Amino acid sequence: MTEQKPELIAGRYQLVERIGQGGMGRVWRGIDQQLFGREVAVKEILFPPGMDDGDRAALLRRFTGEARAAVTISHPGIITIHDVVEHHGAPVIVMELIRGQSLAAAIRGRGRLPVRRVAEIGAAVLDALAEAHRARIVHRDIKPDNVLLTKDRVVLTDFGIAHLTDATTRLSHTGIVIGTPQYMPPEQLEGKRPTPANDLWALGATLYHAVEGCPPFDVEGLHALAVAVFTRPHRPPVHAGPLAPVLDALLTKDPAQRIGAAEAAEMLASVLASSATGADASPGHEPDREPEPEPDVDEAPAPDPRATPAPDVPTERTRTLLDPGSGSGAPGGPGGPILDRPTGPPAPPAEEPVTREETPTGEHAERTTTPKRTKSTQRAKWATQSLTRRSVILGTALATIATGSVLTWTLTQDGEKSRGRAAGSGSESSPVTVVIGVDAPLSGGLSPMGAGIKNSADLAARTANETEHVPGVTFEIKALDDGADPAKGAANAAGFVSDEHLLGVVGPLNSGVARTLVAPLAQAGVVNVSPGNTDPVLTLGPGWAAGTKSRPHPTYFRTIATDVDQGPFAARYLHGRLKKTKLYVVDDASAHGTTLTAGFTAEFTKLGGTVVGTEQVDPAERAFTGLAERARSSGADAVYFGGYYDTAAPLSQQLKQAGVTVPFMGGDGIFDQQYLTANPKAEGDLATNIGLPAQDSAAGQDYLDRYQKAGYPEAAGWYGPYAYDATWALIEAVKAVVTANDGTLPSDARAAMQQAVAQLTFDGVTGRVAFDAHGDTTNRTLTVYGVKGDTWTSTTSGPAPH
Repeated sequence: MTEQKPELIAGRYQLVERIGQGGMGRVWRGIDQQLFGREVAVKEILFPPGMDDGDRAALLRRFTGEARAAVTISHPGIITIHDVVEHHGAPVIVMELIRGQSLAAAIRGRGRLPVRRVAEIGAAVLDALAEAHRARIVHRDIKPDNVLLTKDRVVLTDFGIAHLTDATTRLSHTGIVIGTPQYMPPEQLEGKRPTPANDLWALGATLYHAVEGCPPFDVEGLHALAVAVFTRPHRPPVHAGPLAPVLDALLTKDPAQRIGAAEAAEMLASVLASSATGADASPGHEPDREPEPEPDVDEAPAPDPRATPAPDVPTERTRTLLDPGSGSGAPGGPGGPILDRPTGPPAPPAEEPVTREETPTGEHAERTTTPKRTKSTQRAKWATQSLTRRSVILGTALATIATGSVLTWTLTQDGEKSRGRAAGSGSESSPVTVVIGVDAPLSGGLSPMGAGIKNSADLAARTANETEHVPGVTFEIKALDDGADPAKGAANAAGFVSDEHLLGVVGPLNSGVARTLVAPLAQAGVVNVSPGNTDPVLTLGPGWAAGTKSRPHPTYFRTIATDVDQGPFAARYLHGRLKKTKLYVVDDASAHGTTLTAGFTAEFTKLGGTVVGTEQVDPAERAFTGLAERARSSGADAVYFGGYYDTAAPLSQQLKQAGVTVPFMGGDGIFDQQYLTANPKAEGDLATNIGLPAQDSAAGQDYLDRYQKAGYPEAAGWYGPYAYDATWALIEAVKAVVTANDGTLPSDARAAMQQAVAQLTFDGVTGRVAFDAHGDTTNRTLTVYGVKGDTWTSTTSGPAPH
């Protein structure tokens, strides 16, 4: 085909002009002369160069057969294929002509798109994919170029290289990789048989590109790209807001753990529902409006000049959006992670009483042995190894194996397996060892908090052993480092699951890590109690914001309240304690920020207050002069912010500079020393934090005294007391299981732990420890802090509103 000599295809399709070209074909605008001059799009498939005749013939049969199968699909979100013919030995696909622009062209022309618009596009493409997958067709090449946007439709095109899932032959036997590497999942890069999970990854990469302005893996060269896809987490999204959890779930490396289409659709619906009341106010974007489109079909995207190489140690932003990752820089500083936790000064690496052992992933773990009435004198320095592709694949394989059946409890004594009695078995009985896993950041910027969690778990195990809390049982702690990196969650889960002595896991600190750790633990029946995760989705399911609650992981519990409680608690403080009645509400469009402001607004208006203004800001924005003027003009007597300290600090400062001297309040995202460092006008600002300062209760102070006496070099930190109670919950559950089995640890002890934890009630160092039907703590206590003299000082504590 040439533009100089237009041809007649199959005796009926007259080519008019070429309108696009990509790596696999050229697209022409044509006219169907046999159907009243109807305009059509004609795509000529281009075979890779250097193919022999046999391979060309095989590819021709495959493309033609698969394209004809796509003709049977009728869906408004899938381009209609009118005809499939052969021309000069190559397949030609005749399709409806879409007068619109590709998503790739929209990104090139406008930059990143608003969150709500990207969620709408994702929901439409998912609906189209569901129809294709029902027809047993896997697209295999979803990317921004193959998503077409019109005034009233989102259309998925280029099914010409789709692959039937029941095909008996495969294109990849020729060594040809079908698809675009920047949007291909690990299993497709390896040439494995395509499944619908391939398309879900590609959709995640496409939506990521749309909302962030660059692909999730954007490195030079196919080899470097493949290495990144196999071994590294995707670059953490910074503009995705409530869309971030959907992207993370779609970009899960293991297809067995990747989110399914139905759950992804539910999550996108939740994003759309949560954003229905507010527009996406990213700078330079007018929400929910598309420019008048120009025809742009199948044109290869130009490199994005704004894209930056992915960091060596990628971090994930938020607990649903901004979970901290490990890094060498100071937390929150240039090149360092942005933290969602209160931070203290970094502590030097410390030596701990540990036993090093090789895990199934090839990494090393710490197992802290705490025998009854003795203290170990062995000390070894913690050493971490980089997460290799082998460890990722092997770790996820082990996690997958674990999903097939719950591992039965076995005991090893002197090299032989025996059932072992926990108590009452006479003089021949030996103490039974029960391992409690701890997943925490033991390296990187959050290692001080991770060390406090590990040490607190160790203190609980020591206390149980020294007091013989469970007669005949000795507890050991097995600590694995996650570096606050979600990519390590599955591998650590595999390391825990494969330990036959392990009955439960404490941790992790970050919700981002939890999303990759909790699922394989739950599938293996391993109970998991976290002292730090605050993302509501983990216990209430992806539809909680829309009013649909579910429990995704029945073995997951937590000893700390969630983000759902902070907004209402702050509203009651401002309205009831400070007597504020007119509020200006701002958030940074993150899942954390919007959760806080949604709960705050609902509670504040219910109490009789008035919200006189609302705004969303880009989390990267640092200039708020216009916002400050609008807040001053609104007559608000307080400003509430949902988001993180890096945005809140300049916002607070500029509000005061503009004469807005009313109270400025945020959630635990601003409760950080970095907020005070970056904001010289922070005096008087307020923040809520989840939980109660340990020193404010007798039990908490006793815990702190015992922690100090034990000689741990790191501070317990904010989450240490909650880690102690999480560990003690597992110890109490073991006791309940043993008691219910006549003093013996049963063979199905691991399976029995879930119910035992669910039924617990005891007084811990943080207060009453018990869990509701979703696995959340019933002790939902929060604290208000105020800035006084360059430090955060607790003002009041109390229960979350019910």
